[in-house]
Amino acid sequence: MENPLEGKIVIITGGGRGLGRAMAIGYAEAGARGIIITAAKNVDQIQKVADELQNINNQLSVLAIQSDVTDLGACQEVVNQTIRDFGRLDVLINNAALGQGMMADDRVKFYEGNPNGWSAIVNANINGPFNMAFSAVKVMLEQNFGRIINVSKSRSSMYRPNESPYGPSKAALEAMTLCWAQDLKNTGVTVNSVAPGGAVETEFVLPAVRATAKNNNKQFLPPEIIVPPTVWLASDGAGALTGCRFIGLKWNDKLPPIDALEACREEAIFLPPERDGTLTKTWSITRNN
Repeated sequence: MENPLEGKIVIITGGGRGLGRAMAIGYAEAGARGIIITAAKNVDQIQKVADELQNINNQLSVLAIQSDVTDLGACQEVVNQTIRDFGRLDVLINNAALGQGMMADDRVKFYEGNPNGWSAIVNANINGPFNMAFSAVKVMLEQNFGRIINVSKSRSSMYRPNESPYGPSKAALEAMTLCWAQDLKNTGVTVNSVAPGGAVETEFVLPAVRATAKNNNKQFLPPEIIVPPTVWLASDGAGALTGCRFIGLKWNDKLPPIDALEACREEAIFLPPERDGTLTKTWSITRNN
């Protein structure tokens, strides 16, 4: 399919740089009709990305909105403006987040960091996705269609020492993904998470980590690594996939897209709860002992 997102209206939080910018470009190339990119700061940065997107697809309408995901009212206004301008909302990508650098310039024990930084990370990385999903999902339910994609991280780094609360905040996002997928079962609205599959070349990388990587000749992943699964999860063909976790690094371009999605699907971070039935395509991978 040449334009898997033809006609789709998409909100991408934290769309001014790194993964957010890469996904915005990928969605523009995949035929989206409208892309709304937000950032709490750096309005010039998101406007620059908006200009890039227009150059890629001159049929595309782009909104660059300064909005803080920790402010529920601001999130609701982003959705309201989207509906005013486009009449619908198909995809929400919860990408905006704060990194471990809010705690300290290096990896530190939880009791050695800045407690204000802790609160800021938790607020942005947990409350932020909730605020956006809460604001968007009612519109999606009315349409009987919606895609919520939560940007996550590698499993092992969620509980790595000296990296809280950033790692644990993404573990919480994984749990939220599973909860929301169950809440929205059989509504036409899916909820999934996508992780790059390793450390990505973004401003989130701590200076000390960057220095260590350089000394060890370690290469960071490009932000574009996350684009293919996020594009196809937003498409009409991915409606059977919900409550799942995908790894961008495992995407195989040689496979048909739906098979490539299945190949890069990773088992859920948490074991499934006891319940009467299962979600389609959810938690069907056997856990290795």
